[in-house]
Amino acid sequence: MADKRDYYEVLGVERSADQDEIKRAYRRLARQHHPDANPGDPSAGERFKEINEAYEVLSDAEKRSRYDQFGHAGLGRGADGGVGGGDFGPFGDLGGIFDAFFGGARSQGRRGPEPGADLRYDLELSLEEAAGGVAREIQFNRWDTCPICGGSGAKPGTKPVTCDKCHGTGELRLTQSGFFGQFVNIRPCDRCGGTGHIVETPCPDCKGKGRVYRPRKLEVKLPPGVDDGSRLRLQGEGEGGPRGGPAGDLYVVVGIRPHPVFKRDGTEIYCDVPVGFVQAALGAEVEVPTLDGRTALKIPEGTQTGTVFRLKGKGMPSLRGYGRGDQHVRVVIQTPKRLTPEQRQALLDFARAGGEDVPGAGPGGAPGAGWFKRRGSAK
Repeated sequence: MADKRDYYEVLGVERSADQDEIKRAYRRLARQHHPDANPGDPSAGERFKEINEAYEVLSDAEKRSRYDQFGHAGLGRGADGGVGGGDFGPFGDLGGIFDAFFGGARSQGRRGPEPGADLRYDLELSLEEAAGGVAREIQFNRWDTCPICGGSGAKPGTKPVTCDKCHGTGELRLTQSGFFGQFVNIRPCDRCGGTGHIVETPCPDCKGKGRVYRPRKLEVKLPPGVDDGSRLRLQGEGEGGPRGGPAGDLYVVVGIRPHPVFKRDGTEIYCDVPVGFVQAALGAEVEVPTLDGRTALKIPEGTQTGTVFRLKGKGMPSLRGYGRGDQHVRVVIQTPKRLTPEQRQALLDFARAGGEDVPGAGPGGAPGAGWFKRRGSAK
């Protein structure tokens, strides 16, 4: 048993995981490691087998309970390395012993149609597209139920025949004698894979698989207000199920690109707007960007840097249809880096008129007398 990995580790779930988490993990891993999806990887088959074995145990409440208490030994191990069969010293097959005490092995019966796997598509949008809503065509590949054979895997005009090894039951039963008497081990038939049927004349389109791997195009309509991480479920657009089973779902997951100007918080939009210091001092009307284009914003006289103005209804639409949020505009006062002599003199006159001592305000650019007085009084 030392070489077998922990089943929870195989599926990448915690021991406290519920059945939905286990099922989602199994679907994701089975799709990733399916031999058909990894034709050049000879080890994909072994990984796929390990994933199925782990799911077979953890998806069954009785088997999972045994595994949680006794580990792999509580399940038994067949000659093929899977669950069931085998010998564990003087006590024989522990799986058979537990079956004898707890009502015997449960038959899974013939394997019929199974639901297809869910798929995920990541769709990136700009903030403007998210605000206005968008229709976008997407393309992806998926396993579809074969349209020629309808998922049976058999050539049209022919039918799968009953498996001659399990006689159509999809399972093999092995009666063994142990310390506590006879017990029956049940496992899926290795000839038909548990289906109870064998395809003698495969479908030419799917080569007997019952499914074909094909590209799919869809138009996806996203409503205004979608946020980063929003999910859109498209029922029945996932992969077609094995043996003609129903298709899974497609989940379109939205990602919003960072915007060079705006920041978003729910339905609220934030941005900084540069304003000249003369405009801020005297008051002015400036244009500011919004998601709907540019709009006028009145800057009152004496506005200080960091002042925030609210533009009502200029934020993001609500996904629930409750109108739109607001845009918050923060004023950032710009100070000129280069001044002409005329501009410099005008600023010095302004400073003197206000009684403000400015270094360099004296004749020839020397510090003014007031500056020396202030420095001296500070000592």
